[in-house]
Amino acid sequence: MIKIVDYGMGNLRSVQKAFEKIDVEAEICTTAASLDNADKLVLPGVGAFQDAMTVLRQQDMIVPIQQHIESGRPFLGICLGLQLLFDVSYEDGEFEGLGIVPGSVVRFEDQPDLKIPHMGWNQVSHCGDLKLLEGIPESAFFYFVHSYYVVPTDDALTTGRTDHGTEFVSTIQRDNLYATQFHPEKSQRYGLQLLRNFANL
Repeated sequence: MIKIVDYGMGNLRSVQKAFEKIDVEAEICTTAASLDNADKLVLPGVGAFQDAMTVLRQQDMIVPIQQHIESGRPFLGICLGLQLLFDVSYEDGEFEGLGIVPGSVVRFEDQPDLKIPHMGWNQVSHCGDLKLLEGIPESAFFYFVHSYYVVPTDDALTTGRTDHGTEFVSTIQRDNLYATQFHPEKSQRYGLQLLRNFANL
């Protein structure tokens, strides 16, 4: 069973509906106990980093998420769910993340004619063996909405890059852990292929 972590950040139903479109059952979970027996876990999200970490602590979900990843079961982070995996975010201050992936979360630098947040369709260039991108062409576009991006300490984790004024990391993979900055549930054909790839791991 694929389980989706509900911590009140973003439209989780859209992620669930995307799995339904590819005939995969996915359950939205609101308690820490309900995460225990997940075959695969999805951590989506839209919103502020600090608020998300506060809610995850209040709902006692941090340890179950860490234990799921440590167990070797597949895990997918989406957008804010990618950023939360990192050590620290500099969004409106300095805030501790889950500390699962070494690195930081930083804001796009202001540049003339550069729109922040980065919102809309953009390409992901493959730069690693990311199983989630199997069957998806190099030129594929995905849907982004974010003002901050991740900077892994170990660049070997990077499996996809995207350009928005500067080149940033848009997908990572480490063993059973996968995460994307873009929203596959909003990315139509190729987003659904990515979710299908995750479901088939």
